[in-house]
Amino acid sequence: MLTPKIISLAKEHVLFEIEPQEIDSIVLRGKPLKRLNQLEAKFVAKILDRLKPDVAYVDAPDRSPERFACQIIQKLSLPMKIISEHKADQKYPIVSAASIIAKQKRDEIIEGLHETYGDFGSGYPSDPKTRRFLKKWIMTDGCNLPIIRRTWKTLSNIESEL
Repeated sequence: MLTPKIISLAKEHVLFEIEPQEIDSIVLRGKPLKRLNQLEAKFVAKILDRLKPDVAYVDAPDRSPERFACQIIQKLSLPMKIISEHKADQKYPIVSAASIIAKQKRDEIIEGLHETYGDFGSGYPSDPKTRRFLKKWIMTDGCNLPIIRRTWKTLSNIESEL
């Protein structure tokens, strides 16, 4: 596993877990085309405020990396330079390292959820096991599953199939 090695080499690292209900809240209330990107910018800014780098490299989820950088800057409490690019994890080792840590943490969370809800697969929309689990859950218990975003397009697609 690379995560422990990366953490041992880092001066500091910060992780935030965003609950499905918080994501749903932003998606339902936020401005169109800015919802999830705004949420991500908010948490990137929180991380950067804690770490206080002079320059931050971020992988831009927005079609416009410059717009994403501006969204982060607006939420920062400290001035800093933001390098926002698509596929930054392929270009900047520090972004690759952050991505590895985040993926490892996600995998740990998924493992814990498997203990509570059973093996639902990876949780990704393309995973047939995840899709089968969702269908079975909806048919058995309705749509009240606290680990799922109600605004997740995969969920609405499966609901419409049923």
